[in-house]
Amino acid sequence: MTFTLPDLPYAHDALQPFMSKETLEFHHDKHHLAYVNNGNNAIKGTEFEGKSLEEIVKASHGKNAAVFNNAGQHYNHLHFWKWMKPNGGGAIPGALEKAIVDSFGSVEKMKEDFVAAGTGQFGSGWAWLEVKGGKIAVSKTPNGESPLVNGASPILGCDVWEHSYYIDYRNRRPDYLKAFLESLVNWEYVAEMYDAAAKA
Repeated sequence: MTFTLPDLPYAHDALQPFMSKETLEFHHDKHHLAYVNNGNNAIKGTEFEGKSLEEIVKASHGKNAAVFNNAGQHYNHLHFWKWMKPNGGGAIPGALEKAIVDSFGSVEKMKEDFVAAGTGQFGSGWAWLEVKGGKIAVSKTPNGESPLVNGASPILGCDVWEHSYYIDYRNRRPDYLKAFLESLVNWEYVAEMYDAAAKA
C-alpha cells in the first residue's frame, strides 16, 4: 500500500486553546507528511510493498529501521488526529468506562497512570491505553513504537514528541497530557477501537 497524508478531521484552529493552529500546521502538515514521504521511499522495492499498514509495522519492527520508524509513526498519527476532537474530553461511553473502572478501579486512576506514563517517557515517544488479555492497561513506548509491536491493541495514544506540545506548553509535558485527557480526547473513537479490540 502507498501511504497518504489524511486531511485533519477538523480545522487547524479547532482544538485551540489546548492545541494551537501553529502546532497542527507543523505537526500534521510537515511532520506527518515527512513520515508519509519517507515511508513510501523506504518501502519501494522491499518485501513490505503491497502489505497493509499494520502488517508493515509488525513485520518491520526490529528488522528495517527506516521502514519501521516511518510506518510506525504514520500508523500512530493516522489515529492520533482521530483521537482528538473539538470540545473533547468529558463523559466516557458506558461500556468503555466500565472496562476502565474494571481495569484500574476508577477513571481518575487511569488518567493518573496515563499522565505518569507520558511524563515518564524519557525523550520522544507515546503514552497509551491498550487492550491486552482482555484488560485495559497503560503503557509507554519510545519513538514510533506502539502497543502493536508488543502484542497489544492500542485504543488511545498521546504523542509526547516535543513537536506535539512545545509551541503551546514549552517544557510542561504533564500539563499537555492533562489537557489532552480533559479537553481533547474523542472518547467515542476510543470506544470504537476498544470494541474492535475486545472482539479480536
